[in-house]
Amino acid sequence: MRILSFLIMVTLSLMPVSVAAAQAIGSAEKPLRVMLIPADGGTEDGTKADFLPLFNAITRSSGLHFEVKTGQSYSSVIEGMCAGLADIAWFGPASYIEARDRNCAQLLAVEERDGSSTYYAGLFVGANSDVDSLDDMKGASLALGSSHSASSFAYPLAMLVNAGIDPLKDLSAIRITGSHTNSLLALRNDLVDAAGASFISFERAVNQGDLNAADFRLVAKSDPIPNPPIAMRPGLPDNIKTSLKVAMSTVHEDPNVRPESIRGYGGKQVDRYNTTAPEALFDKVVSTTAFLTDDYQAAILRKADDSQRF
Repeated sequence: MRILSFLIMVTLSLMPVSVAAAQAIGSAEKPLRVMLIPADGGTEDGTKADFLPLFNAITRSSGLHFEVKTGQSYSSVIEGMCAGLADIAWFGPASYIEARDRNCAQLLAVEERDGSSTYYAGLFVGANSDVDSLDDMKGASLALGSSHSASSFAYPLAMLVNAGIDPLKDLSAIRITGSHTNSLLALRNDLVDAAGASFISFERAVNQGDLNAADFRLVAKSDPIPNPPIAMRPGLPDNIKTSLKVAMSTVHEDPNVRPESIRGYGGKQVDRYNTTAPEALFDKVVSTTAFLTDDYQAAILRKADDSQRF
C-alpha cells in the first residue's frame, strides 16, 4: 500500500511539469499571439495574408509557433498589447511610439529592403485637380486614415504645417476614413479634394485593381519615415525575447525558406528583418510630429467630426 501511495504521489508531482512543458510559450499548444494593425483594411486577404508567410517561415526555421490576428483598428492593437492580450505586434511608427511610451512595446525588428528601413507618405489629388502644390490646399478638403497612423495622418498634416498651412483654419473639411485605401477611394469618388496615404498602400491598391493610377496625381512627398516595426511585449521571458530576435534576424538565411516568404508592409518581399535597429530610428518621427499635441489632435478630430455631419 505504501508503495502504491508513493507511486501516485510521484505521478501527481510530475504532471504539472509535463503539462507546463507541453504548453511552454511559443509551443504549438501555446503559440505566441501576434496582432497586426489593419493598415490596408485588415482583411484575411490583406494585412494578415501579408505576414502569415513570414511567421510560418519563422516556425519552420526556429520551431516557435504563432497565432496571427489582425486588430479591428490601430488603437485596438495598442490596447491589446497594453492589456497583455498580444505578445507581438506589427505597428505603424506612430502607434509603436504610443505603445512604447506606455511601456507596452519593445522594439523587435524593422524590415529592410535594398538596405533601406524607410518609406514615404504622399498627398494625392485627382488627375484633373486644380491643386498643383501645397499652397493650393487652402480651402481644400482632405481625407486622412487612422489618427494613430504616421503615413496616413501625422505626416500628411506635417507636410501642410511645414508649408505654412494650418489644417484647422485653412482646410475646408477633414474626413477620417480609417485607412489609406479608404482615403484614396474617397478622393477617387470626389468626396474630398486630396488624400494622405503611404506610397506602399497606393501601389498596393493599384496592383489589386482597386484604383487606377492615372486617376491620381502626387502633390507632395514626405520626409523618410521609419518602416513599420514589429514589437514584442516587454513582459515576455528573456529567453523567448532572445529566441525571437535570433529567429527574426536569421530566417532569411535559412535554405529551406523561400525568399518570397520574407514579406512585410503591403505584402512586399523584403531582404531581411533587422533586430539591431536602434530606438533612435524613431526619434525623427517624434520631432516631425511634435506639433500634433493631444489638444491639437483632438481639435483635428473635432473638425473631422463636424465636417462629416453634413
